[in-house]
Amino acid sequence: MTLPLTPELLLRAYMAGIFPMAEGRDDEEVFWVDPRKRGILPLDGFHISHSLARHMRAEPFRITVDTDFSGVLRGCADRDETWINDTIHRLYMALHMTGFAHAVEVWQDDELVGGVYGVAIGGAFFGESMFSRRTNASKIALAYLVDRLRIGGFSLLDTQFITPHLASLGGIEISRAAYKKLLERALKSKADFMAQGETPSAQDVLQRNTQTS
Repeated sequence: MTLPLTPELLLRAYMAGIFPMAEGRDDEEVFWVDPRKRGILPLDGFHISHSLARHMRAEPFRITVDTDFSGVLRGCADRDETWINDTIHRLYMALHMTGFAHAVEVWQDDELVGGVYGVAIGGAFFGESMFSRRTNASKIALAYLVDRLRIGGFSLLDTQFITPHLASLGGIEISRAAYKKLLERALKSKADFMAQGETPSAQDVLQRNTQTS
């Protein structure tokens, strides 16, 4: 018998090291993924290039947290090929409403131009997806996310897979067994995604990143 896909089941899956995907936007089926090689972004190894730092200091964007979670979901799904179907959207909206799923949003004036979202359990943050409609918007969203996770006491940022984009920012690939050990430790610890309070300035984010990296 197939168990109904609920937010509670989704949380248990994350805690077991697996996550859901769909073949496409119009595919109603959802399947579970447990990669042999897992992508993570070490929180003390996040790399901000000189060009990205210059862009951040110019502060071309306004950064918010959990202001438009649904908009970030839609932005991440707004591409030719996506694994975010209606079921995925519904489940993560439910997790957001119960305080487990969060988003960092990037705005230019009143337009949502980038963002990243994921799920927080214990000291683990499971990054799901990010999008960008302006140069560096997703990288800046990730920089603010990493800063928030550090301050909140998180120890694991799971990126699921590694792309060249993530690798350029410090992402690495580890074995399934190594990931499960990191996950087990992270789930036993306490962290608070909202501990940071107000969104910091770009200069503060850059200064802390220099001290930590």
